[in-house]
Amino acid sequence: MIDAIRGFTAALLPPDAGGPDPAAVARLVDRFVAGVPEPSRSVLRLGFRGVDTFARRTAGGPLSELTPAAREQVIRRLTATTSGALAMDGLKAVVCLVAGGEAISAELREHSNREPPARTDPPLDCTPSAWWPSRSSADVVVIGSGAGGAMVARTLARAGMDTVVVEEGRRFRVDEFRNGHPAQRFGDLYRGAGTTMLLGSPPVVMPIGRGVGGTTLVNSGTCFRTPRAVLERWRDSHGLGVADPDAIGRHFDDVEDTIGVAPVPAGVMGRNGELALAGAKALGWAAGPLLRNAPGCGGCCQCSIGCPRNAKGGVHLNALPQACAAGARIVERATVTKILHDGGRVHAVAARRPDGSRFTIETPRVVVACGATETPLLLRRSGLGRHPRIGRNLAVHPGIGVAGRFPEPVTAWHGVLQSVGIDEYHESDGILVEATSTPPGLGSMMMPGYGRDLVALLESADRYATLGAMIADRPRGRVLGRRRAYLTYNLAKDDAARLVKAVSIMGRVMFAAGAEEVLTGFPRDPVAHDVDELDAACSRVDRHGLHVAAFHPTGTAAAGSDPERHPVDRDGRLRGIDGLWVADASVLPTCPEVNPQVTIMAIALAIASGIAKDHT
Repeated sequence: MIDAIRGFTAALLPPDAGGPDPAAVARLVDRFVAGVPEPSRSVLRLGFRGVDTFARRTAGGPLSELTPAAREQVIRRLTATTSGALAMDGLKAVVCLVAGGEAISAELREHSNREPPARTDPPLDCTPSAWWPSRSSADVVVIGSGAGGAMVARTLARAGMDTVVVEEGRRFRVDEFRNGHPAQRFGDLYRGAGTTMLLGSPPVVMPIGRGVGGTTLVNSGTCFRTPRAVLERWRDSHGLGVADPDAIGRHFDDVEDTIGVAPVPAGVMGRNGELALAGAKALGWAAGPLLRNAPGCGGCCQCSIGCPRNAKGGVHLNALPQACAAGARIVERATVTKILHDGGRVHAVAARRPDGSRFTIETPRVVVACGATETPLLLRRSGLGRHPRIGRNLAVHPGIGVAGRFPEPVTAWHGVLQSVGIDEYHESDGILVEATSTPPGLGSMMMPGYGRDLVALLESADRYATLGAMIADRPRGRVLGRRRAYLTYNLAKDDAARLVKAVSIMGRVMFAAGAEEVLTGFPRDPVAHDVDELDAACSRVDRHGLHVAAFHPTGTAAAGSDPERHPVDRDGRLRGIDGLWVADASVLPTCPEVNPQVTIMAIALAIASGIAKDHT
């Protein structure tokens, strides 16, 4: 296995062209892959071995023993088709993540430890499942500790209810983020070590956070209120009463106050954001600093692998400590296997510890907040997923990115990860552009090509600025399975066209800001040197070969007034069972059209307020 990885690494980042030691990288990659859960681990190992087998058959030997020219020829053959190129990109992403993380690790650690954390880890009543009793009881069990679950737990604990939060992941502390290896942090903080995929055309990568605090541990910190038009649509077309724009305003206020929302300060924005503002200004387009929940941000650009300053206000730093201060308890590293019910009413939650042993919490109330990909599975395992719309209606907020090369250093990873919003085409086309950057390794997989060309690009990574765009997609995906999520999603033709338009928009911003060239992400035309070349590239791209990511799954247990369309009613109750609510991204009827953290938290607050009112 290591020899196959070593050969692939030598082909991807040839040492004779300045790439890293393939043997050293292969050992790190092998260790990373070993920590990836099944079935992703087997898929990756099969991929590396498959490339090596192809080399033996077509070039007469293992990839690691071929000449640089022969290795390059093997890679060219493998990437000649769209399906082959996409498969190779998956292996490339893993190697670039590990190699890039190793290269930048010392710099990130030094930056992280330049100053003390903006705040210390707050006290949490957090018990590992190994120490939790085999039988216990509570007034309410909240399953999941992310954006929705945290706000529910706080509300119900403050209402005097004995509240237990059960979280599949573990608690992370700031010292781990300050000193941990970037690739290790990535592997630990994401479900499936970041390998969650939507199967379809094209396949879509969708990283999902896992830990006490959920995806708020690893999101960008960008905070939007749900657009009024979206809230009105949810209220009027779906009958979702808690989304009424006038009624939900107080919950938005509460959320923003809890997590500390404010505009990105100019002092930490970084050159990446400054260039986005300059390009938008030159085009006469609306743009400005984003709102984020990151008071005390030091601009270290590590939001996606855990903030090393405890500056980004994930719910593990605010809502969960507040819930615990009101009496809530958290059980970490516990997988809820079933919600137990009898006679049409919930009566307990059954969970499994990492060693396979079991425990049960008796409760008359359960709030499911596992997220849009896991909530349908839990409901099915519990015999509560019979509604035909559970697991359907998946929207994922598809995203795409470009990079622009500038004559002077940009060093995009010195500054805020997501700093500036360009909303010129947001209301008209559903295209939201954001200045987004990541440390090398986490973002280098977007650099096109293999071999010498890729090494040259990576060596000049400090001269690239990056932008990302998301589109408000139509719900077209499904969550299948009971124990492991199988996600399917086929990008609609018109949604693909808007992603291509987003590339055109972002490329224009880059050129207007002074970029010498733009990396489009298109396999056929990876580089454009001016707007004409950009337009030509956009006109002939194959939508099936787009490099698409997704970040905000929603809608798989949609809430509303129609029993046929909405498995969850307008107040968050799962239909057909007493004592069970859903309060996470699953209940959002459609894509919220903006980064959804504030939306999820506000809707969860509204649902929890109803539960608390019924209790009193």
